[in-house]
Amino acid sequence: MLGEWRATAMRRLLDSVLPPLCLGCNEIVAEPGALCPACWPGFSFITAPHCARCGVPFAEDLGAGTECGACLRRAPRFRRARAALVYDDKSRRLVLPFKHGDRTDMARACGRWMASAGSELLADAELIAPVPLHWRRLFTRRYNQALLLARSVSKASKARLAPDLLRRARWTGSQAGLKAQERRTNVRRAFELNPRWAAIVRDKTVLLVDDVLTTGATVEACAQALQRGGARHVDVLTLARVVRAA
Repeated sequence: MLGEWRATAMRRLLDSVLPPLCLGCNEIVAEPGALCPACWPGFSFITAPHCARCGVPFAEDLGAGTECGACLRRAPRFRRARAALVYDDKSRRLVLPFKHGDRTDMARACGRWMASAGSELLADAELIAPVPLHWRRLFTRRYNQALLLARSVSKASKARLAPDLLRRARWTGSQAGLKAQERRTNVRRAFELNPRWAAIVRDKTVLLVDDVLTTGATVEACAQALQRGGARHVDVLTLARVVRAA
């Protein structure tokens, strides 16, 4: 009780000096990692109905287990994918500062949104792992945003966090501007299982965490590396995902 009282007192003191700000507009809010009433409606949170496999939102309920046309034409290598937000102009103003602008303080709130969106995935997960950065990218950015999200998400699960489960086997450069097939070619065999996890990952259900799902090429390459290592299932949870017009 005394420890909780001290923590509450310290938080109130800190808030009086540095009040918590809205993640969307920097207006003062009641608690850290919150959105103000004006910003909240502008974010497109993804809820059911959606594709049973990739999680892309549907305009209407098509029934449990329904998959989108893209997944029916070409089944992804992962079992299921879910995301908290549609990646659009509004969410981009949150994602980019977190990814490139040292706004690591956003990870806690973003992780809570992701845990809510991916609750069914978290319930099945045995290992939680981030999409890894190449050491050159990590050197310039100084942190892996996917790892920060994975740590936050893992707090809502009993699954074991495996921060270095995967490694980048080679430099791939940026995926920006590449088409779907070009992205898949670019990241083919770009990831490998860390040997120290080889015995642990076998027959496990792995939850792969990243910031944005665009075409799915990166997470599919990661899923393939995990499956080669013996993982039973690979699910994917991201903060946001691109939703293209049908």
